[in-house]
Amino acid sequence: MITQDSIEALKARLDVVDVVGSYVELKKAGVNYKSPCPFHDEKSPSFVVSPQKQIYHCFGCGAGGDSVKFVMEYEKLNYPEALEKLADFANFTLSYTDNKHNKPRSQVMDKLQEYYSSLLPSKQTASDYVKERGIYESSVEKFGIGYAPDSNTSINYIKSQGFTIPESVEMGVVGSDSGRNFARFVERVTFPIHSASGAIVGFGGRTITGHQAKYINSPETPFFNKSRLLYAYHHARQSLYKQSEIIITEGYLDVIMLHQAGFTNAVATLGTALTVEHLPLLRKGEPRVVMAYDGDKAGKKAALKASRLLSAGGFSGGVVIFGDGLDPADMVKEGRTEELASMFRETKPFIEFVLDEILSLYDLKDPKAKESCMGEGLAYLKTLSPLLQEEYKTYLASRLGGLGVSPSLLKVTSNKDENKNAPRVQKNTHKDMWELSLIKTMIEKPHFINQVFDVLDPSILMFHSQELNLALASHTDAPEIMAILVDETIPILQDEDSLKSELLIFLTKHYERELKKINLQIQMPFEEKAFYIRRFRGKIARLKKGELVSYL
Repeated sequence: MITQDSIEALKARLDVVDVVGSYVELKKAGVNYKSPCPFHDEKSPSFVVSPQKQIYHCFGCGAGGDSVKFVMEYEKLNYPEALEKLADFANFTLSYTDNKHNKPRSQVMDKLQEYYSSLLPSKQTASDYVKERGIYESSVEKFGIGYAPDSNTSINYIKSQGFTIPESVEMGVVGSDSGRNFARFVERVTFPIHSASGAIVGFGGRTITGHQAKYINSPETPFFNKSRLLYAYHHARQSLYKQSEIIITEGYLDVIMLHQAGFTNAVATLGTALTVEHLPLLRKGEPRVVMAYDGDKAGKKAALKASRLLSAGGFSGGVVIFGDGLDPADMVKEGRTEELASMFRETKPFIEFVLDEILSLYDLKDPKAKESCMGEGLAYLKTLSPLLQEEYKTYLASRLGGLGVSPSLLKVTSNKDENKNAPRVQKNTHKDMWELSLIKTMIEKPHFINQVFDVLDPSILMFHSQELNLALASHTDAPEIMAILVDETIPILQDEDSLKSELLIFLTKHYERELKKINLQIQMPFEEKAFYIRRFRGKIARLKKGELVSYL
């Protein structure tokens, strides 16, 4: 079994926004984050993640909990399996009550990275390549650039450090084929790849001896998924949050040189086009996204795919295409930093870029080709919001032929479609905001509890006495309580004076209602009725003087 101390230490390291955000796209909504619920079908986002409370809750289906509960539900894992999954995510070593399970996570990648880094200065061809590309020594150290020797040398080093071949295969640094073991990286300049939390999860390698593949990456492993990671994201994270902008390039050297020139919010995809699995990572901090791609056929194709994906996802930003065979690394080396800064400021918006690329594929002098182009353009516009569809159909019409094509010919959505796609206002199902505010205050400020329950019994709440009892019993994982905690519209009473003022108003109304009920009683004995009338009138009088009176 996993020790309780180890579980608590792991939970303290986790951030629910990072965990949930690695599975679904989260959008900032005030102090919380929102998304369509991953546990049931819905169009309007009712799934809320609270970084302050470290919980998630769906107002639609009631699902909720902490980081561990989310992974259990999403991955269909049991509790220990979810903990182990999260430990890998956080680069954390769990402890077990059974000593045979207390095997720490393999450090073979970290050790191999140290080895590769130590070899770079002594390998002339590798160090010359790095210098020729304009990379400073400080950048070599920052990004951990190294050199991988021949296969036997690497494998002998791995063994000498006490690592086994099976664990090296599992971590992706060694391959095995028909009983033959070989190092994955041979005679290459190496670039360690990190997870968002900073743990080394793979390597990239650039050949310097003419291997057929110029660049290779580690294979997919339980720790390395290139479709979810961005190179140097752990270095860029603070800058992109601060600047609310992220620059995405195509290669390691582009990133390194951009950071060297002060563009410390630059990252790169890992030998693959931008995918939908990258979007949760990009969504963090809601940055403006700049796609900085080469002007060759492959670069434009990748930029087009990324722009379609990002525009449909509601991201802001645009595209920079580098011409004349240059790339960001070349421009930094040539000292064209100001020009780069201007290019990143004046990007081509994603939607315009996509439409222009579609238009470039057709001979618009041919009416049939123009019709086909219009169809493809409209199909793309339908992936956008109704407002953007209306805005950009005029742009498409003007590019299709100026005055020759009227925007009225471009039917993007019908009124029915617009109503269907329009965001729906989520109805507040809470019946009494004051009662909910009181409950939330009790949870957030438990030192107020005695003051409240000297004058108020849970039974006098008209709508939410059940929720209050759950809160008092510390059932904060109950769906009803999590719904209250993550609802930003429910205010918290900040101080004792505010609390007293609100209690005076609430209790006055309560006893006035009780007095009215007594006056309407016909069957109640006269003496009992007179007793309650005097009692309630007395309480009301004291409350109106600003005195909180005991419930008893």
